Amino acid sequence: MSTAELLHQPGWVWAASAIAMALGWLVQRRSRNAGIVDAIWTAGMGGSALYYAAMGEGLADRRLALALLGSLWAARLGLHLGLRILGEAEDGRYRHLRRHWHDDQRKFFLFFQAQALLVALFSLPFLAVAANRAPWSGWDGAGIAVWLVALIGESLADRQLARFRADPAHHGRTCRQGLWRYSRHPNYFFEWVQWFAYLLLAVGSPLSWMALLGPVLMLASLYWITGIPFAEAQALRSRGEDYRDYQRRTSPFFPWFPKDSSP
Repeated sequence: MSTAELLHQPGWVWAASAIAMALGWLVQRRSRNAGIVDAIWTAGMGGSALYYAAMGEGLADRRLALALLGSLWAARLGLHLGLRILGEAEDGRYRHLRRHWHDDQRKFFLFFQAQALLVALFSLPFLAVAANRAPWSGWDGAGIAVWLVALIGESLADRQLARFRADPAHHGRTCRQGLWRYSRHPNYFFEWVQWFAYLLLAVGSPLSWMALLGPVLMLASLYWITGIPFAEAQALRSRGEDYRDYQRRTSPFFPWFPKDSSP
């Protein structure tokens, strides 16, 4: 298969994601919970990994690894998000957007469709891995090791935060326990680390440059666009001075020692 033919595949990923996001937008209209967009995005990423693994012409063992890593990551995160969406009210970030946009469903539809485009863009590292015909090497082992570290770190951060939030005594307070002592967003940090796994798995691929998009796009998205800015704005609205103190003490993204002892 030529490079031009391979590049048709992200178009199919985009189309499928656009349909899924349109359906998600309809569900959001009825449920008044836009958090479903995160679950659909995650499912789209897992589905794209399976699709590229099935359609690719790279080494079979590497494509199997891609299918397993992409789907297992999506299943874990999707379950975490799904339980949160079903068990809690709409995330404060989306409630703020709903108020800011005066519940304009045209804007929500465009927002959902923008997420469909992002699925296609973020899936390109998977395409690079699926096209890699190079023999299995230490790069692949390193990629799987990085993926494991990222999955364990992100899962631990999510579990620590969920346990903290489940205690009514912590209402209005900021989690400073475990990994959250060293980073204000350890879950985001390990989400970013995960994309280096596909960069390593793509070493030797004719499309290896695409794998660079994973960590680059994810860092930009988390640090400057939809991740930290939205999450911290909501945290300041809900936790005020307690969160400002946390900001002064704690690294925003990369884990590091706090400036002084946590209260």
